[in-house]
Amino acid sequence: MSRSSISATLAQKDRDALLQAITTIKEKLPFLIDLSNEERKALPKMGDKSRAFVSKALEVATQNPEFLPRSFDLDEM
Repeated sequence: MSRSSISATLAQKDRDALLQAITTIKEKLPFLIDLSNEERKALPKMGDKSRAFVSKALEVATQNPEFLPRSFDLDEM
């Protein structure tokens, strides 16, 4: 497989603005956590079929909340 390299330049002013934007995002979303490689690999994979199933399950749960256990918080799903 051939690898194509891209030559691009980024002005220092733009680089600083991007880094500041990333810092702002991290400040505004303090609940985000870093995952280790092992934790990331342990997460379930979501293929097209899995996404379709989860979307349909959410749709059914939203339309029929009485089928869910009382302890299930649909808003958190």
